[in-house]
Amino acid sequence: MARSNKVVVEASKAALNQMKYEIAAELGLMPGYGGGSLDAEFAGELGTVSAGRVDWENLQTRQAGSVGGQITRRLIAQAEQALQGL
Repeated sequence: MARSNKVVVEASKAALNQMKYEIAAELGLMPGYGGGSLDAEFAGELGTVSAGRVDWENLQTRQAGSVGGQITRRLIAQAEQALQGL
């Protein structure tokens, strides 16, 4: 079965992007300006720290997996909190 990263709810795309940049910053993976495309809203905010810059095109699998894993953990925690409120 083929996998896809298709966004099911288009309105969630901006929130997921914001979460991705926040988690990457927490992990010390600041985007470099070596050619990677960034959302303009977060580029200035994340570009203020010079240490730990990484061209996102050259991320190691482990680094990218760490960001994805944290996103998954946070989304599950948010869903669990929402279900407790029902």
